[in-house]
Amino acid sequence: MATMAFIGRLGATELIVIALILLLLFGGRKIPELMRGLGRGVKEFKDASSGLSGEKEEKGEGEKGERAAASDKEVDEAKEKTTD
Repeated sequence: MATMAFIGRLGATELIVIALILLLLFGGRKIPELMRGLGRGVKEFKDASSGLSGEKEEKGEGEKGERAAASDKEVDEAKEKTTD
């Protein structure tokens, strides 16, 4: 938790120093590629999370989807095999 408290106290000077270090480490050409990749990852995560919430709304909150029903059936079958 001590590191999280440190992040909250970063000022403009510290952020500039960090940016300069990143520029020296990765170079001017690599940083835009890294940021593009990060942006794509965030976009995919948002799309996936909004897709999941959309599926829940379509099926209803109390109803189980086909996947859940199939997995419940598989679990029941596995339990029956272990008890035999």
